[in-house]
Amino acid sequence: MLKIFSVDLIIILLFSTFIFYSGCSCKPCQEQEESQIQLSVLKKADQFIISKTGDEFFKKYITIDFLQSKHIAPNYLMVYKFYIPEYPFVDELIRFTVDSTGKALTQYEVVGIPDCNTNSMDCDFVVDEKKAKQIANEYGLPKGINEWKIDFIWEANYNKYVWHLYSTLKESKGDFGYRAEGEQIVIDPNNASVLIKDSWKIN
Repeated sequence: MLKIFSVDLIIILLFSTFIFYSGCSCKPCQEQEESQIQLSVLKKADQFIISKTGDEFFKKYITIDFLQSKHIAPNYLMVYKFYIPEYPFVDELIRFTVDSTGKALTQYEVVGIPDCNTNSMDCDFVVDEKKAKQIANEYGLPKGINEWKIDFIWEANYNKYVWHLYSTLKESKGDFGYRAEGEQIVIDPNNASVLIKDSWKIN
C-alpha cells in the first residue's frame, strides 16, 4: 500500500513539474519571448550597419545588445554596443528601428552609426579627451566657475560623434529653479576641427 502511494505521489509531482515548466504564461515569460530578436531580422539589421561601416569594422567593434533590443510590435528597436579598445572613450550605443522583416525605418531616429564608407576619417577617432581640452584652450574656452563638462556624444546635427565641452560662467539656484550660462565648443574627433563655438544659457 505504501509503495503504491509513493509511486502515485512521484507521478503527480513529475506531472506538476512538467505543467509548471511547459505551460508558463506569466508576464515575465511573455516578456522574454517578446524580447527575442528573430535571426532573419538580426541579419538584416546587421547589414544596415555594415552598409555604413563596412564588414571588417562591424565585426571588430560592433555587437548586438540583446538585453536592450526590444520587440515593440510590429517593429523592433535594435541596440548595439560600439566599443573601440584602441580608443576607449569610444564606448557608445547604436540605436535604430526596423520593421518585422528587419528593414531599417530611417524615418525614425538612427543614432550612433559612423559612416566609414562615405568618409573613412569618420571612423578614425584621433582626438582623445586630452587633445580636445587642448584645442578648447587654444580657441579660448573660458575656465569658468566650475570644471568643464566634457562629453563624447553622437550629435544628430552633424550626423557624427563629437567632443562637446561646456564652460559655466554664471549659475544660480533657488525657488525659481536652476539658471546658468556660459560658452561651449564642439570639436570633430576625427580631424580636430572646431565645428562651433558659441554661448549657451539655461533660464
